[in-house]
Amino acid sequence: MLWSGWGDPAKAAELPERVGELLTALLGVRPAGPAVPLGEVRLRPVALPAPVLAGLSDIAGHDHVRFDDETRIRHTRGKSTPDLLKIRAGDGSDAPDAVVLPGSHEEVAALLAYCSGNRIAVVPFGGGTSVVGGLTASGHGFAGVVALDLSRMNRLLALDATSMIADLEPGVRAADAERMLAGHGLTLGHFPQSYEYATLGGFAAARSSGQASAGYGRFDDMVMGMTVATPGGTLRLGRAPRSAAGPDLRQLVLGSEGAFGVITSLRLRVRRAPAEKVHEGWRFASFAEGAAALRHLAQRGPLPTVLRLSDETETMAGQAASEVTGGPEAEGGCLAIAGYEGTAEDVRTVRERVSAVLPGLGGVPLGEGPGESWAAGRFAAPYLRDSLLGAGATAETLETAAFWSALPGLYQEVRQALQDRLGSPLIMCHISHVYETGASLYFTVVTAQADDPVAQWERAKEAACQAIGRAGGTISHHHGVGRDHRRAYAEEIGELGVAVIRAVKDRLDPAGVLNPGVLIT
Repeated sequence: MLWSGWGDPAKAAELPERVGELLTALLGVRPAGPAVPLGEVRLRPVALPAPVLAGLSDIAGHDHVRFDDETRIRHTRGKSTPDLLKIRAGDGSDAPDAVVLPGSHEEVAALLAYCSGNRIAVVPFGGGTSVVGGLTASGHGFAGVVALDLSRMNRLLALDATSMIADLEPGVRAADAERMLAGHGLTLGHFPQSYEYATLGGFAAARSSGQASAGYGRFDDMVMGMTVATPGGTLRLGRAPRSAAGPDLRQLVLGSEGAFGVITSLRLRVRRAPAEKVHEGWRFASFAEGAAALRHLAQRGPLPTVLRLSDETETMAGQAASEVTGGPEAEGGCLAIAGYEGTAEDVRTVRERVSAVLPGLGGVPLGEGPGESWAAGRFAAPYLRDSLLGAGATAETLETAAFWSALPGLYQEVRQALQDRLGSPLIMCHISHVYETGASLYFTVVTAQADDPVAQWERAKEAACQAIGRAGGTISHHHGVGRDHRRAYAEEIGELGVAVIRAVKDRLDPAGVLNPGVLIT
């Protein structure tokens, strides 16, 4: 992973010339300076004394405790736009004092006990892809901060083909999990935009949702069981697919973002790998008309594996950035993508049924071209964001979800809040996760960088969060709470809800060393 941006530097995306021209003409964007060299990132001295570092080495091994500058920098914060703006400017003030790479549940448990006893804050670190401040622990009141990098815990532990369950370690990257399972003719079917780098443990800790959620479900739907190491002991959860034996403690850990414990293994539901995948495009005259069509499919069927809808602005921007011009998709309106996976017969049957329904709901078929173009580039957006940052544009995302009846008001409220704070930004939105009762909204915002672009975005994000609360949306559908959403999360669950979360944390993590400052204050 590029330390000052996203992904593989060899895959860096150049802005199409006409996009650069539009940014200058419409937003007044001016080129920004390049990221500072790695060697010029400013770091605090390592706060942990040699005897404490030696104690960590006694547990994980000398080669697996690292505190050199580059390793610390590569484990600093996540990949939100504010995170990248800070590191590009050379601000490494949130770097951990050391990075520890455990190799087993037993080592994780021992490290947590050691850190708890020595007042060392611990940040569980998977792929480093958080975009809500989930990897920036508060070191205030602690002897130091350790990043617990789980990349050594990257094995397929067991496979129960009868029950269609796979046991995997938390440091397995999504792409590696798919390769492991493909050898058995299986798939998880979880493909979020962070797919190339995010880990299974991170998916569970943040309640991730993938682009094929209409067909495969969210990641929390896939978690049948887990093992969790905490300073207070070990939790082993999930004895059956469903149970009436009290509250489901799996749901307590899912979404806890490392504040309650460290997931050391996951028991996940798997599916047969699809023999065929097909994606196609549909055009709707308006976002409202397209949303109504998606609601129809979600509530009455048939439901494709992938189902998403871009609003007018996102559709127009996608066309501007595409190498393809003309064609039905260039006629305006909103682009919807429907994807089908399964056996050839399954794909044919569902596709035919969808094609029989959508024209009556205002849909105009565009063929496979737009769908396959989306599928080919669906992991490329973060690379494009890096190019926008270099060009002098702030490009960031935020997401929410609501019941269908609240969705139109939520869409308008968030757009208005962003416009009020940013002037005349480019605001794009899409629906990418649908349910019988509601759907998500995913906003992408592009604006010219101010003199202090971090403060500029923080003001806009705060206004958007308030708008989400007013309109009845949730503060996050799949990015999580982190540090960025703590205040809004507290308002969403109420004073008693916050007290419950604190009580759980106090029992599992009495010294408060697990990801302090994340989820709740």
